[in-house]
This record gives sequence, structure tokens and C-alpha cells, in this order.
Amino acid sequence: MKVFFSSFQWMVFILAGSIVAPISIGTAFHLPPAEIAELLQRTFFIIGLSGFLQALFGHRLPITEGPAGLWWGVFMVYAGLVSAGSLNGQDVLHQLEMGMLICGFLFIFLGFMKWIGPLKKLFTPLVTGTYLILLVAQLSGSFIKGILGIGYFSGNVNGKVALSAIAILILSMVLGKAKSQFLRSYSVLFSLIAGWGLFSLLGLIKDSGFHGKTVALPEVFAWGVPQYSGGIVVTSIIIGFLLLANMVASVNVVENVYKMEKQHHTDIDYNQTTGLMGLNTLIAGLFSAVACVPISGTAGFILTTKMFQRLPYIIGSLLILAISLFPKLTFFFASIPAPVGYATIFVPFSSMIGLALKEYRSLKFNENTLFVIATSLMVGLGCSFIPPAALKGLPNILTTLLNNGLILGMLTCMLLEQLNKRQTTILENMKKQSVS
Repeated sequence: MKVFFSSFQWMVFILAGSIVAPISIGTAFHLPPAEIAELLQRTFFIIGLSGFLQALFGHRLPITEGPAGLWWGVFMVYAGLVSAGSLNGQDVLHQLEMGMLICGFLFIFLGFMKWIGPLKKLFTPLVTGTYLILLVAQLSGSFIKGILGIGYFSGNVNGKVALSAIAILILSMVLGKAKSQFLRSYSVLFSLIAGWGLFSLLGLIKDSGFHGKTVALPEVFAWGVPQYSGGIVVTSIIIGFLLLANMVASVNVVENVYKMEKQHHTDIDYNQTTGLMGLNTLIAGLFSAVACVPISGTAGFILTTKMFQRLPYIIGSLLILAISLFPKLTFFFASIPAPVGYATIFVPFSSMIGLALKEYRSLKFNENTLFVIATSLMVGLGCSFIPPAALKGLPNILTTLLNNGLILGMLTCMLLEQLNKRQTTILENMKKQSVS
């Protein structure tokens, strides 16, 4: 019974973080509802399969897979160019399929050559802590808007939705701090069921408008045969290296949670994890979906629920995979109200601030350390406030980067820390030479 509840809770958590991306991409490309529904189905298929493979043969940790934010950003940038009349929508989708195939082969090559070790060494407590703060900061706006009902029925705050979602948020906090271990462990699941029921009683469930067959397999190359594009090749390679950093950061964060909680886990082979991420990205390109990456927010979920075992996560991923084969079931779970989803996973995501502070606590603070943190946060948070309209006319890769303060802030932190270490080493060598 415990495994059943845990597996179902993992399934719900995975679903809550996976629904928005395919729907927003389909809407941005002006796809008809039937095609958006099929994209949602294929996304669930990729997420379930990716999570299952990584948990068994990759990093071997229960880390949720979800649509990669960077690929999501690339899709949205190209959708903007299509809307402006600069590109043809169908051609772009064919080229993006090719981009994910190229990115997949890149990951497999890097994993096979065992070149991921040096990258892992860059994720020091300073970088990891800064990454987590930027991640929460980047997500916080979406969470607050979602809980207040902004964008649910309209672009304004909806009082009825907001009060209901806040009630669910309070319930999830109470359950998360309950004396009963059972209630604490399944606080996310119980909160979501209560929220879904409350929204249904109040008539706040939106009709998705999605309809489909009872059983259907995901379609291969649903957007058509991939097309080569020089711009997409360059974009894919750059995005690939950035996603590698994102993957290492996410796995590293969850690994640190296991260490802090003194939970046993197998040693992580980052090269094997990268190779499998390449295979999963190839499959995403093959099935015309958005490629997945490990999601850092899993760390907060594990801390909240204390679910460290792999088996429930593996079963949860298989449930997602099974759901994707039944379109009507897919659309049923896709009808989870967004405000309920945000309220339910608010506590797990916000707890990552605590993880960041624990990472910082292991540092020896001095002026250089504070400078690196302050500058990295300034860059990362500052990019979050750049209006998308201000980036029009820039190369696509620059637009994608400047729209992602998380990645820019993390790269800034890495660069400044390495320069700081290099400077410190040079000064120490000069002192030794002067003494001798």
C-alpha cells in the first residue's frame, strides 16, 4: 500500500511539472487543439520513458524528468519569428526535430568519450547554492501568478481561484508539518486531490477542449521529416552544452540531499547519465516532442516527502508512460487546474532556498566569495527583467540566453569562481617564490 501511494504521488508530481510546456508551445505555433493534444501525449511518453531509463541505467536516482526550459525557450523564440512572418511554421518544426537529433548525438558522443568529469568539478557549493537561489527566483513569479489565478481564466487576479488555491497552499503546509509521518509523506498527493475536488465543487475546472482516441501510440516524426538548417545546428550545439551544465547541476543537487539526509545511493556515473540523456533527446526528436532534462525541484520534493526509494519513482514513471498510450486518460490528468498544481508543489520548490543556504554554509566567506555571489545573482536576476520585446533583432541563441537568467547567472558564477581561484593560486606562488 505504501508503494502504491508513493508511486501515485510521484506520478502526480511529474504531471504537475510537465503540462504547461507542450500546451504553451502548441499555442505559440497556432497548432489546432487536436495537434496540441497529440503533443501533450508524446511529451508524457518521453517523460515517462526518460525517467524510467535514467533511474535504472543512468544516474540511478529518483529525479523527475521534465521538458527542458532551454528547448522550451528555443521553441518560443522561433514561434515568435513565425508569428512575425520571418519563417514558415512547418519548416521550423522540421528543423527543431533535427536540432534535437543533433543534440542527442552530441550527448552520446560526450558521454562515450567520458568528458563530463571536468564539468562536474565546476559545481562547487558556491555554484550550486547560487544556481538554487536563481532557480527559485526564476520560478517564483510563475508560482505566485498561478496561485492568484492570473492567466487561468483571464489576465487578471481571480478572487475565487486565488482564495481556493491559497487554501490548498495552507493545507499543504499543515500536512507537511503534521506529526503523522503518513500525512507528511503524502502531503503533495493529498493536497492535490483536495484541491482538484474543491475546484470541481466550485465550478473552477476548465474544459481543455482536447479529445482523442481511447488507445493510440505516439506518432513518429509527427511534424514531418527533419530538415537541416545551419542556424539550428549552431543553436543545438550551444544549447547542448548548456543543458549538460543544467543536468549536472540537477543531479548534483539531489545527490547532495541524499548526503545531507545520510541516505545511501549508488555512485553516479555522469558519463553514462549523459549518454542516456542523449538517447532520450534522440527519442524526443524522433517523436516530435520537447527534449527532457532532470529537474532540480525534485530535491525539494524529496526533502518534503522523505521518499528516497527508487522503486516508487520507477513505477510512477511507468504510470506516466502507460497514461500516454491512452489519450483520454492523458487529457483527464491534463485537466488538473494549474492553480492547484502551483499551490501543491509550492512548499517543495521553496524549500530549495534552504538547500542553497546549506551549500553556502560550507563556504569560507571573504570579500571575493561575496563578490562572486552578488555579481552572479545580479546578472541572473537582472536578465529576468529584460522585456522579450527588447531582444527582437538579436541572434536566436542570444535571445534564448538573455531570456534565461538561471543559466547566465550560473555561468557567471562558474567563471568568476575559477578566475578567483586562478588569481589566488598565482598570488600564493608569488609569495612562495619571494620567501625562497
